[in-house]
Amino acid sequence: MSLTCFVPFLFVSLIATGCAARPFYPLPSKISNENKQPIQTSRPYNIAHRGSNGEIPEETAVAYMRAIEEGADFIETDILATKDGVLICFHDVTLDETTDVAKYKEFANRKRTYDVQGSLTTGFFTVDFTLEELKKLKVKQRYPFRDQQYNGEFSIITFEEFISIALDASRVVGIYPEIKNPVLINQHVKWLHGKRFEDKFVETLKKYGYGGPYMSKDWLKQPIFIQSFAPTSLIYTSNLTDSPKIFLIDDVTIPTQDTNQSYWEITSDHYLDFIKQYVVGIGPWKDTVVPEKDNYLQTPTDLVAKAHARNLQVHPYTYRDENVFLHFNFHQDPYQEYDFWLNKIGVDGLFTDFTGSLHNFQEWTSPLSRNHSSYKSSSSEVLEKIALLISSYKNG
Repeated sequence: MSLTCFVPFLFVSLIATGCAARPFYPLPSKISNENKQPIQTSRPYNIAHRGSNGEIPEETAVAYMRAIEEGADFIETDILATKDGVLICFHDVTLDETTDVAKYKEFANRKRTYDVQGSLTTGFFTVDFTLEELKKLKVKQRYPFRDQQYNGEFSIITFEEFISIALDASRVVGIYPEIKNPVLINQHVKWLHGKRFEDKFVETLKKYGYGGPYMSKDWLKQPIFIQSFAPTSLIYTSNLTDSPKIFLIDDVTIPTQDTNQSYWEITSDHYLDFIKQYVVGIGPWKDTVVPEKDNYLQTPTDLVAKAHARNLQVHPYTYRDENVFLHFNFHQDPYQEYDFWLNKIGVDGLFTDFTGSLHNFQEWTSPLSRNHSSYKSSSSEVLEKIALLISSYKNG
């Protein structure tokens, strides 16, 4: 199905709701997954970072549907909260960079300055808007060098709408939601009975049937990884659900937002021994796994080895096809980057803005499983095989 098929469907869905604050998907999903193609577990996971946001504005319904069409194993999202306590899919705590909020005169007095992870940040914060108000806004591309034609077309979606997109897919598709900026959210949004952001997050997941340890029958039916940069949120959440969790690790210069621990502390042997009680893996910024200097990769660290020694998965972020994001070692070829990380570094999943290109690479190099002989082939070997096939066809 082409992208153009998605857009009219979405417009009709939005019009059919009648109210901007109502979801445009039936909640809960009515589609059974008994006969769906199961999620693949034989090779590293293709994690659609904010949807297929290399093509379509991030965290929108169409970006997620596109990612599913392109072969994502998991669709990834960032969960924040509105002023009235509704959980939404949005990356930044402020609306300024990826929405048209500035054009609305009625919201001009909503700009605030809050402490965000130790830095004063000024902007239009999601926590100062109701869901109905946020649904008036339209989303735009984050990067100016990406396709701008969909700017102003799509709205912010709720966590429940996101879940329904995954559940309504024609095959089993996992979700990978992040408990985003829990310190800020718990400071500014209050729920009844003293409930926390994390409580509402897990309640939503349980409402739609998510639960069960990694690779359990329940997990395979509705796969999920819960992610967070905040270790206290992951520990708190582990008392609410047995769904697998991933500890996200930021750049070496950025401490944890809730415990103020350094990168060196949280990647130490002692800390990894501690956190493995609560998580099944880590999600590090890729330049902390293999440092770079002057845009060239340096000697890999031992972080992957340390994680694997503790039976922890490693899902680095973020992989982007554009030249501006590719290290010189890869000669402007994203497939070389995928080959390096999957076959040399040996990670267990990748967060990518370009789900389709990662899926194509994996299909061409590992159609069956990680242990399949073709999985070991390098990109150049695959190209040689294709060239031989073309040559034999022409000469046949």
